[in-house]
Amino acid sequence: MLFSSVTFLFYFLPLFLLCYAVLPFRNATALLFSAIFYAWGEGLFLSVLVVSVLLNYVCGRWIDSASERGRQRALTVGVIANLTLLGYFKYFGFLVVDIFGWQSFNPDNIPHLPLGISFFTFQSISYLVDVYRRDAKVADSILDLALYIMMFPQLIAGPIVRYARVARQLRRRVVHVNYLLHGLMFFAIGLAQKMLIANNMAGVADSIYGLPQDALSTGLAWTGATTYTLQIYFDFAGYSNMAIGLGLVMGFKFPQNFNYPYISQSITDFWRRWHMSLSSWFRDYLYIPLGGNRVGSWRTYRNLLIVFLLCGLWHGAAWTFVVWGFYNGAFLIMERWGLGARLARLPRLIRHAYALLAIVVGWVIFRADTLLQAGNMLRYMFGMGDISITSKSVLEYVNQQQLLLFFVGLIASTPLPRTLAAKFMTDRHVDVRRRFPAATVPRDAISVAIACLLLIVCFIYVASGTYNPFIYFRF
Repeated sequence: MLFSSVTFLFYFLPLFLLCYAVLPFRNATALLFSAIFYAWGEGLFLSVLVVSVLLNYVCGRWIDSASERGRQRALTVGVIANLTLLGYFKYFGFLVVDIFGWQSFNPDNIPHLPLGISFFTFQSISYLVDVYRRDAKVADSILDLALYIMMFPQLIAGPIVRYARVARQLRRRVVHVNYLLHGLMFFAIGLAQKMLIANNMAGVADSIYGLPQDALSTGLAWTGATTYTLQIYFDFAGYSNMAIGLGLVMGFKFPQNFNYPYISQSITDFWRRWHMSLSSWFRDYLYIPLGGNRVGSWRTYRNLLIVFLLCGLWHGAAWTFVVWGFYNGAFLIMERWGLGARLARLPRLIRHAYALLAIVVGWVIFRADTLLQAGNMLRYMFGMGDISITSKSVLEYVNQQQLLLFFVGLIASTPLPRTLAAKFMTDRHVDVRRRFPAATVPRDAISVAIACLLLIVCFIYVASGTYNPFIYFRF
């Protein structure tokens, strides 16, 4: 069930909000609806999620009650069990066909990939490690842990939430009016990012990536690359904002997941701004335990490469993701090795152009179905394709609405809209007496009005059955 689907927006969400407001047992209500949400699309694979909850509850209690040696053993068992569950469902086919080369293997025997398994597995591992480190108290109730792992707003697309962040809110929380207002605003903005920008960009990118090689041109290749660059950001950031908004409505404060990554001045800066909950997870649970940057230059470079190779594999079981991870790791190593210091001496515009070019090229590798397709796209982007081929015009793949929303996306990927909004609403009340004498409008009323307008437009898009791809099936 997608946040941007008719079923979710017109049936599931209103019913959930009604029950959540009326029924006295909020945790039980949220858990029941989370189970329904997951089972709606995944059916019996809800059992995988239930097994994950039981496994981590038992291991968490074991870690908490054991001696020091027993705590280490319990943590090892818990982490291996979680990774085994993830590895079987996500990487079995990749290992059998791509690594071991068993081409005769029947693809029908490859396990189904349960939605969100990468997210809830990493969230579960963070819980066990934090209990082991005593950064978080063990869950007293299996229902609390189940809600933490299964909570539907962030179940299938993040952000990855630490247990310590929400443990107190799981036991007791109060939903303020401000939470409701901000939650509505976050959800409306996220839905607009997904429906209006990401989906329109997806229509263009998917069309161009679906072309045969002999139909490409430099213009088409760049159009496909840049529209996908906007698609993945607004799709992912949109889902994160919707999750944060729904969390606020429920009384939970989820972490920010994106901080305008396309204004980055380097790839190092990009990874401080992109999918921040995942970046911090790899930093705290892999990079620092490996030694981080405290073990000498060469071992630091090794640690960065390990982290980003695994980051690539986390996103998907394919060679394109492995290469994408290596590509990003290589840039971080080069920037730490000396490129970053040289970049710092260059004008801001050049640093920004460097980062954007590296990001777009990386997304070409990430989006491509095969390394061959990625190579073909990059060849045409940089003028090395067959220029004798007669290809179609870019305008045949981009309509006026998509072109307009492309430029809207470019602007919305910067802090400019937020800056203008903050400047317009500097006081608690916005003075509109220039147009309406002796009248003021509460800032919250303006925010609600904007949110409602965005929701109405998005509801029209959803109801009309516009193109609405789900980008996370590969994760």
